[in-house]
Amino acid sequence: MVDALPLPPLRQELGLFPAPPSGDGTPAWTLHDPAANKFFLLGWPAFEILSRWRLGSLQAVVEAVNRETTLSLAENDVLSVIAFLEQNFLLDAVSCRASERLAAARAASRPGWASWLLHNYLFIRVPLLRPQRLLDGMTPKVAWLFSTPFFCTVFLFLISALFLVSRQWDLFRHSFTAYRSLEGLLAMGIAIPLAKVVHEFGHAFTAHRYGCRIPTMGVALVVMTPMLYTDTNEAWKLTSRRQRLAIGIAGMSAELLLALAALWLWILLPEGPARGAAFILATTTWIMTIVLNASPFMRFDGYFILSDFLGIPNLHQRSFAFGRWWLRERIFGLDDPSPEPASPRRRHFLVLFALAVWIYRFSVFLGIALLVYHYFFKALGIFLFAVEVGWFILFPLYKEVQAWWRLRERISLTWTTARSLALFLALVTLVVLPWRSRLAAPAVLSAAREQQLFVESPSVVAREPAADMKVVKAGEVLMQLASPDMEQRIRQVRTTTSVSRWEVTQQVFDERLLSQGNVPRRRLEGGTTELSGLREEQERLTLRAPLDGTIVARNDELTPGLWLPRKEPLYVIADTSRNRVDAYVGERDLDRIRVGARARFIPDAAEFGTFACRVAEVDRVNVPAIEELFLASTYGGPIPARQDPQGAQLPETPVFRIRMDGCSPAGAPLFKLRGVAHIDAERRSPLLDALRNAHAVIVREIGM
Repeated sequence: MVDALPLPPLRQELGLFPAPPSGDGTPAWTLHDPAANKFFLLGWPAFEILSRWRLGSLQAVVEAVNRETTLSLAENDVLSVIAFLEQNFLLDAVSCRASERLAAARAASRPGWASWLLHNYLFIRVPLLRPQRLLDGMTPKVAWLFSTPFFCTVFLFLISALFLVSRQWDLFRHSFTAYRSLEGLLAMGIAIPLAKVVHEFGHAFTAHRYGCRIPTMGVALVVMTPMLYTDTNEAWKLTSRRQRLAIGIAGMSAELLLALAALWLWILLPEGPARGAAFILATTTWIMTIVLNASPFMRFDGYFILSDFLGIPNLHQRSFAFGRWWLRERIFGLDDPSPEPASPRRRHFLVLFALAVWIYRFSVFLGIALLVYHYFFKALGIFLFAVEVGWFILFPLYKEVQAWWRLRERISLTWTTARSLALFLALVTLVVLPWRSRLAAPAVLSAAREQQLFVESPSVVAREPAADMKVVKAGEVLMQLASPDMEQRIRQVRTTTSVSRWEVTQQVFDERLLSQGNVPRRRLEGGTTELSGLREEQERLTLRAPLDGTIVARNDELTPGLWLPRKEPLYVIADTSRNRVDAYVGERDLDRIRVGARARFIPDAAEFGTFACRVAEVDRVNVPAIEELFLASTYGGPIPARQDPQGAQLPETPVFRIRMDGCSPAGAPLFKLRGVAHIDAERRSPLLDALRNAHAVIVREIGM
């Protein structure tokens, strides 16, 4: 009979501890499994049932709970607790069936080496220290760190340090140069691990102060990157939420204290690597710990702090359940109850938190996939990249779709499902159909013809007719330069040429000249050629306008008598009656553009309006360097670029120029306009684009 059903025996080493009240105010307890070092949060009914487990039978427990408390339990409540205990191996294995189940679970928990490596290479814990004895001896000596006078002293030191740093703020901001040397990098390599050791001992001392046992401390390899860790799982034994929060905050607090001490060292130390290391501890390390550890989206300090602050254990799992429930309700309208009772405010928070975690983890896992790809040699990197994307991104999506498929019998055509189906079809249409008929590219509008005039040789300004000119005609004199050195050379060459000419005419009458043969004539020919070249070079000292146009730029330092070096810019003359547009596109879009295609240029300066153009030329050779500096990302432009040692802006990826002319209106301003060109291009499906890009990347990386 069911009413005489005996209860299975509990494991003797299990511990039951009070826990902070649950969100609705009901009492809660923590069940500790010391063998697995796991903690389970129990509600009031489960606690009352386990407290009377010694009664031995299901019916006796139900009657005792209903008689001695205000609860009203049924036999199914006890059966649910038994199922929970059995599922988590909290029952004593006294039967052959229980022993076989334990053996099967043990075998299942020991995967093969390949499976283990596949699932654990991202995160491997290596215990290095059992710190309990050290903490027992050190805790009394560091008790003053938790006193009120110490916190008041820290606050005063913080205010003083900030004041002193503000007095030399410029020097503080430029202290990064202190560790650019080899000694500085060595100091940084010592400072950052020191900060992390202090961080972990902050957790350990605080947890030990509140009576928690610290079984291990060690190194966790996260994507083969070492990170220290401290096992503070026993914090779940604490009934005070404030104490749990203190343990969670202790690591970051310890680093902030170290940063304050380092800030004072920076104030007191002289210039050198030690001061650079102090600057790193005072700035970089605490910023890193806040950015990494304060995030509640991964299971770092910030997650446990938020979980304890809100009083929601297993925050991630519970929020994920709400997130999946919300998603299914919005897509299928099943009218299922929420995963657990919760107020509207808490329900909305858990749903939004789940969505935020999913978005954050998607970006993080994608970044890890790229990281492991670049960490290893190419073949292994591609394999691990596929594993990361498949296991952490695609596999969870597949599992959710599987859950939807199991619900197919409950799904019917309603307004909610019709709306979801319409949105899905619209998304498929946007992804599959070739609707993209226009592409946007960074572009520059300038005059159709433009030429810059330079000084060809060192010279001095004699006169400048163009000083008062704005519009010039082709061939019109702009400036007269003079070069005394050139004039001196011309006089010397003219003299030597005259002597050579006399020697040639007198050679037949002079035996000495006659004995030289053709040398005098060759000297005459060389001198004549050199003199002609010098006169041509002197003629170029008269600068003339190369085309009809407008002087759009002039060297403001020009004045009669000013000496100018070679290659000194003088004028920029442009034909502003006509214009052209140069757009720059990537390699994947190049084959979509045809000569004669229509385009529209929209300048960044909206007051110039828009320009309707047509494609006149498509370059098939990528641009070696970006001539228009304001297009390079190093100058705030849209094209990713890097600067080479000579100062040229080199594009990070292949970039091709598209020349457009026939723009309307036809005029051009006196300066170049940056903007965006929208070019009519061959229609292409976004899905096809993505597949082509993926294929190109695979072919490039494999080296086919």
